[in-house]
Amino acid sequence: MAKFLIVEARFYDHLNDMLIAGAREALKANGHKVEVISVPGALEIPGAIALASESDQYDGFVAIGVVIRGETYHFEIVAGESSRGVMALTMDGLAVGNGILTVENEAQAIVRADPKQANKGAGAAEAAMALLALQGKYR
Repeated sequence: MAKFLIVEARFYDHLNDMLIAGAREALKANGHKVEVISVPGALEIPGAIALASESDQYDGFVAIGVVIRGETYHFEIVAGESSRGVMALTMDGLAVGNGILTVENEAQAIVRADPKQANKGAGAAEAAMALLALQGKYR
């Protein structure tokens, strides 16, 4: 049994609730403990994971958030930099599943977030569990 931290950018409550439900269900179905913390936005997720990883309380992490394209270039910055930050943590050896949705509109986000549809929250949890298993194999 491992302990996972879900770090969510609490911006779109109803979408995050679905993503978290999918992630939590996947982790618990595999016998893992789960804790959830919130940060203001997707750009803060990698920093929060980096800070939490220093505590040695968690074996793996799941990044949860939703970035919906708007009318400005801000979407590209948030989508790209949050993804880059999560990837950097993974490349540093942390078991992180990326469940930050980057979508054109809310309808796309609902399909991807809903546990009864694409269930990307569970997919991110499964990625984190797979990386944790690889840590066990190679470390």
